[in-house]
Amino acid sequence: MQLQGRTMTQTNATPGMFKRNPPIAGEADALERAKNGDPDAFAKLYALHKRRVYTLCLRMLGNVSEAEDMTQEAFLHLFRKLGSFRGESAFSTWLHRLTVNLVLMHLRKKGLQLVSLEETINPSEEDAPKRDFGTADPQLSGSVDRVALERAIATLPPGYRLVFVLHDIEGYEHNEIAAMLECSTGNSKSQLHKARLKLRELLKQNEMAARQEVA
Repeated sequence: MQLQGRTMTQTNATPGMFKRNPPIAGEADALERAKNGDPDAFAKLYALHKRRVYTLCLRMLGNVSEAEDMTQEAFLHLFRKLGSFRGESAFSTWLHRLTVNLVLMHLRKKGLQLVSLEETINPSEEDAPKRDFGTADPQLSGSVDRVALERAIATLPPGYRLVFVLHDIEGYEHNEIAAMLECSTGNSKSQLHKARLKLRELLKQNEMAARQEVA
């Protein structure tokens, strides 16, 4: 089973529950030609990555129309910034980071709170809960119906959804998320913990409803 951005299998290599995508056939050649101004090569990069970029935008925004607009914006930005890609990370990783930054800027322009308003305490790292809420969650990283999980993610409060997507799907560390969302590391861990609790609750409710329909 696979979600865009990472494969839904547990790994000890990352804090999240998804592995990074493997290299895509033809990407390296298209990337070099696109950097030299080949429009057909850029069109190929768009075809190779548009679904992943759209899925990332949709998960972060929870709105189809906004996700479509931000996907187009991400590739326009990519067209202007492609020459700055130096290959220090995988191209997909670089493109996802570019997309994440654009979506966060979009949300800030709308004046939306990037962390949940339910989080009334913004602890420093030293004051964070003794229990590490940022570790992998085996109840969510096992075999889960992809459609049910996607629907559950879409219903999370915006702050919870952002932290869950950034950490458990995109694989960012809590200190990176804290910098992006302008909150503390402890706040990021707490948001993730609450997001996972909410997801487990939603998935359980969906499972019970499905059983009742069968019965």
